[in-house]
Amino acid sequence: MKLKFSKMHGLGNDFMVVDGVRQSVSLSPEQIRRLGNRQLGIGFDQLLLVEPAREAGHDFRYRIFNNDGGEVEQCGNGARCFARFVRDEALTGKDRILVETARGVIAPEYLGDGLVRVDMGVPRFAPADLPFLADAEALSYPLPLGERSVVVSIASMGNPHAVQLVDDVDAAPIAEIGPRIEGHPAFPQRVNAGFMQIVNRGEIRLRVYERGAGETLACGTGACAAAVCGIRLGLLDARVVVHARGGDIVIEWAGEGSPVIMTGPTATVFRGEIEL
Repeated sequence: MKLKFSKMHGLGNDFMVVDGVRQSVSLSPEQIRRLGNRQLGIGFDQLLLVEPAREAGHDFRYRIFNNDGGEVEQCGNGARCFARFVRDEALTGKDRILVETARGVIAPEYLGDGLVRVDMGVPRFAPADLPFLADAEALSYPLPLGERSVVVSIASMGNPHAVQLVDDVDAAPIAEIGPRIEGHPAFPQRVNAGFMQIVNRGEIRLRVYERGAGETLACGTGACAAAVCGIRLGLLDARVVVHARGGDIVIEWAGEGSPVIMTGPTATVFRGEIEL
């Protein structure tokens, strides 16, 4: 079977994007792992699958698979690439679309010149929403890691995030403790581990060790989670520029009960066809 695809990225967080509207797509976890292999396949952080919407009034269904073959609920940089892809491929003529995800409907809006704004929905902080094993909801929680302990704030952006403050993201031991936080028993479905450095009230630097993918050059939902956690802690204003290793993204959040608005760039690297 031949599979047509586009290779895209948002701030270096890279994707294989597949049109499941005009072609039949059925991929096993093993096939996704092979495709995601950077030496033997296409190579990507996530595979994005565009499918027809299931409910009237929505435009598409959006499915996300990490390069380990597992399906996940949400991906912010992927959502922006998704919005550009359906425009570039003439699957829609709309600038703003309603897209079904595993954790609800999101609303990306194509602004032109590769820039996309996404209403990422209302963040959730209750431990049960991640899930996270805790006795009660709090702004931050101690997380024991054997011989050491870190303090994290948690947020769900449709997928789970644990964010910790660090003095310098470049010096943070992400390769060491990122996997330990991701697989910590307090997170029964694993978690994305964010490392946030406050620059000032309107800027942060961020690195994220993503669940099922490892550290990526940028993480859209991680940027959302870090910003809202910093705002809740009283450290940040309502508009935050997030500096990731792959580039900058803007996060806006008016506070409890309000949706998170993410604005950032997208890029198409190449289009291709692969024999499965």
